[in-house]
Amino acid sequence: MHSNHLLLEEPIRMASILEPSKASFFPAMTKIVGTLGPKSRSVEVIASCLNAGMSVARFDFSWGNTEYHQETLENLKAAVKSTKKLCAVMLDTVGPELQVANKTGNPISLLGDGLVVLTPDRGQEPSSKLLPINFDGLSKAVKKGDTIFVGQYLFTGSETTSVWLEVSEVKGEDVVCSVKNSATLAGSLFTLHASQIHIDLPTLSAQDKEVISSWGLKNKIDFLSLSYTRHAEDVRQAREFLNKLGDLSQTQIFAKIENMEGLTHFDEILQEADGIILSRGNLGIDLPPEKVFLFQKAALYKCNMAGKPAVVTRVVDSMTDNLRPTRAEATDVANAVLDGADAILLGAETLRGLYPVDTISTVGRICAEAEKVFNQDLYFKKTVKYVGEPMTHLESIASSAVRAAIKVKASVIICFTSSGRAARLIAKYRPTMPVLSVVVPRLKTNQLKWSFTGAFEARQSLLVRGLYPMLADPRHPAESTSATNESVLKVALDHGKASGVVKSHDRVVVCQKVGDASVVKIIELED
Repeated sequence: MHSNHLLLEEPIRMASILEPSKASFFPAMTKIVGTLGPKSRSVEVIASCLNAGMSVARFDFSWGNTEYHQETLENLKAAVKSTKKLCAVMLDTVGPELQVANKTGNPISLLGDGLVVLTPDRGQEPSSKLLPINFDGLSKAVKKGDTIFVGQYLFTGSETTSVWLEVSEVKGEDVVCSVKNSATLAGSLFTLHASQIHIDLPTLSAQDKEVISSWGLKNKIDFLSLSYTRHAEDVRQAREFLNKLGDLSQTQIFAKIENMEGLTHFDEILQEADGIILSRGNLGIDLPPEKVFLFQKAALYKCNMAGKPAVVTRVVDSMTDNLRPTRAEATDVANAVLDGADAILLGAETLRGLYPVDTISTVGRICAEAEKVFNQDLYFKKTVKYVGEPMTHLESIASSAVRAAIKVKASVIICFTSSGRAARLIAKYRPTMPVLSVVVPRLKTNQLKWSFTGAFEARQSLLVRGLYPMLADPRHPAESTSATNESVLKVALDHGKASGVVKSHDRVVVCQKVGDASVVKIIELED
């Protein structure tokens, strides 16, 4: 299976480019996050998205109310049941996002070289001369010559649906701007982005807290995507807020890096957060175009070395309206995988795009092809060197399991874990084969009732490259006293056989705890 993995350092054989791609049970090791919305919220479409390879559903609260999203979530649950595919839930906060509300919904046309006034007076009617915004402090934050972008959803980069403004003067609370390009703003809500300017608003707004403590708590969300994370303190405050809600103390916080401020404090944010989302839409505006790729490579490298999942956004914008991505986009997806991304996040492409299912399967196919040429050997050496010596106990077990699996050409690594940490560490070394993470539930009590943990841990591995979770039967302990933990292992292997990942005579590497010791063993399967 793995002998056909050629590396980019080798001359790429024409044959491998001309051969059609083979379908496999795991479409790609790289995960896909799909944003559910008007075009992707029916049970049928969600089920097709899950079958196409979506493993995390993102709910974007910058539009739509809790009832709307609840309905979508109920449909997701039905789709998960019918497809028998696990799917995690991510809540995306609004954060300090500046918006222009177009209550009438009529399109607004702005002409290049004209003037437009941004005013905090929300009572005003939006027109081509005046745009009311949701922030009172803009006039204090900007100065003459600053750049402001306005567009629907995010700036599509298409210069007919988003507009580039330059501040020409500040009049009291109003900001007068000259229009740089002609555009028509359609829809009821436009995002406004002031380039490289500090916006004095809390990262978790009152509206966000309300949504998390009602919708988020009720649905026990797996991930919180913290929009506009600018400092490590933002993550700490969000964590405190989640801990107060009790049931959400296990929710993972992914910091969304969207501007220069977040970039400046990237290292300390990475230490606090459980993972990072590189919001390339907004960052592409804050950064000069020639720096965008550098930031992506540096940020992904740091996340990989820290063993924290990194998610890349805005990859196939053109598939919102088209069935095929552009050549640049197809290359971009592959490069994100080669740079080390764990997951690709689709926004408008699945939310309001015409081809949500095709988009997911196209991105999945590109990821799978890129993974075949990912230089695992070089990556492994780099990671071991970065971790340094002496390694921690867990780190050395994880790296040994991956090294063994590659040397014996194992078809899968099976890892028994209760917190999910061991499996994530194995995935950190990017093995070329899938890692089945068998999450063994633990019994816990709050003095009133008993409950099992494990579902959170299983779903949270759905955002890590190469990790495939499976919930074990709680009656089978993972930390067995005997060295042969047959029952759970048999279930895991049966699962592997049924899904076509393992077949007879394959080798499998198993990583588990036996008593106090951690054991890595190699098994050869019989007929």
